[in-house]
Amino acid sequence: MQSCNKNYNRLDNKMVRAVVLDWAGTAVDYGCIGPVAVFIESFKKQGVDVTAAEARMFMGLMKRDHIRSMCNLLSVKEQWIERYDREPDENDVDTIYKDTEPMMVSAVAGYSDPIPGLIDFVSELRAKNIKIGSSTGYTGSMMEVLTQQASKKGYAPDSIVCSTDVPAGRPYPWMCYMNAINLNVYPMSYMVKIGDTISDIEEGLNAGMWTVGLTKSGNELGLTQNEVAMLNSLELENRLNEIKQRFIKAGAHYVVEGIWDCMPIIELINTRIFNGDNPLSGRQ
Repeated sequence: MQSCNKNYNRLDNKMVRAVVLDWAGTAVDYGCIGPVAVFIESFKKQGVDVTAAEARMFMGLMKRDHIRSMCNLLSVKEQWIERYDREPDENDVDTIYKDTEPMMVSAVAGYSDPIPGLIDFVSELRAKNIKIGSSTGYTGSMMEVLTQQASKKGYAPDSIVCSTDVPAGRPYPWMCYMNAINLNVYPMSYMVKIGDTISDIEEGLNAGMWTVGLTKSGNELGLTQNEVAMLNSLELENRLNEIKQRFIKAGAHYVVEGIWDCMPIIELINTRIFNGDNPLSGRQ
């Protein structure tokens, strides 16, 4: 009985205990450029043209789910019917995925640079004894390449969970739960999910975690650092605000531009946890 009480007393330390980061657009690959090019090319091999915007619509999902969702787009169906006299089916999803998998494995190595501010943010988390998990729509084979390259550049989270490691990817909470198990962290309300897509936010909310959306570095804006720098300041402000409103509508507790802005948010969440707040209490 004493041992049981001792374990429960650990919950008295009210603070953020772990952060779960997405990969592309959040931790590495500013603008989430790598996956988009691959999706466009894999559909082109089937004689179907998709836009970058269409390829980005389902970013964050498990890659097979992403392809299936793209096949359900009206523009894709129309082109498919024109070329094959029928709508795309599951066999077509499998065919496209078989092309996508090796292409994505090759592509991720070239998009592994840490986003500015990531390494400092991770260092600050470690200094505060906050563990670092990660979740992704990438598969295990893709992550083998990406994690090796990212590690060489200074980023190696404590836990890496892929969509292929769990029964289903986002928006299901299973990757976040697996991170909690790997990191030995409880309760989920002492964890924070950070990502650059709506599905990241939904994943964190479904897991009972605090959620932070990133507007500038990720898929929603979809621009490289150079492209961001060249954008008219008023247009950039308007586009970032539109993304922010989408994240808020999706339920994000906090919205900032990039990982470089996240440590003050962790401190705010710490204060809310200490005061008895939890992710179900709402946004601020």
